[in-house]
Amino acid sequence: MISIKNCTIQAGKFKISDISIDIPKGQYGILMGKTGSGKTTILEALCGLRKVAAGSISINGQDITKKRPAERNIGFLPQDIALFDHMTVYDQIAFGMRIQKWPKGVIAARVEELAEQLKITHLLDRKHAGLSGGEKQRTAMGRALAVRPEVLCLDEPLRTFDDDTHEEVIQLIKSVTKENNITALHITHRKSEAALLGEHFFQIDEGKVIQCKEKAS
Repeated sequence: MISIKNCTIQAGKFKISDISIDIPKGQYGILMGKTGSGKTTILEALCGLRKVAAGSISINGQDITKKRPAERNIGFLPQDIALFDHMTVYDQIAFGMRIQKWPKGVIAARVEELAEQLKITHLLDRKHAGLSGGEKQRTAMGRALAVRPEVLCLDEPLRTFDDDTHEEVIQLIKSVTKENNITALHITHRKSEAALLGEHFFQIDEGKVIQCKEKAS
C-alpha cells in the first residue's frame, strides 16, 4: 500500500502542497497531469530522492518519510531507463543485490529467475549498447525488481517506444507487477496506457491531486 498524506514538496522555486494519494497493496495507480505540474516531484518524494517539507509517506503501514532511498524497498524506472553502459544485462540486474551484499549464489538464482520471467535469459551476457528498446526496458525492469521491492515507481518509461514495443512492454509490466503483488505508481501522458494498466487514477491540476473515477471491473 502507498499512502501519501497531506504532503508539501518543494523543488527549487516550484512547490506543491497538500498532496494525498492512496493506493491499496498490489494495486496499480496512474498519475497524470500537464508537463511541469509536479508529477515527477511526487514520485521522487515517494522514492526518497526529494525531501518532504510537511506531511507523511507510508508503505504498507510503515512511515518512510525520513528514510533514505535504499531503506524504502522501492523499485524505480526513470524516463531515461538509465542503464550502465559498461555492464552486461546480468550485472545490471545484479547491481542492487550486490550493493545490499546479497550472497553470490542468491544473486545468481534471482538473476536467472527474473531473466526467465522477463524472457531475456539469452541476453544476460550482452551489454547495453547492443540492446533494442524493448530489451533495455526488460533489463531495467529486472534491475528494479531484483531486490523484491514492495513498490514500483515508473516515470513515463514507455514514452519513446513505437506502438509495437509499447504494447509489448505494457503487457510485461502488467503481468510482472501482478505476479509479484507489487503496488505501483506510474506517470504517463497516454490515456490508452493508463486504461490498460491502471486501477486507481489521479490527476494533478494547479498543484492539487484529484482522484478520478476508478476503472470498472
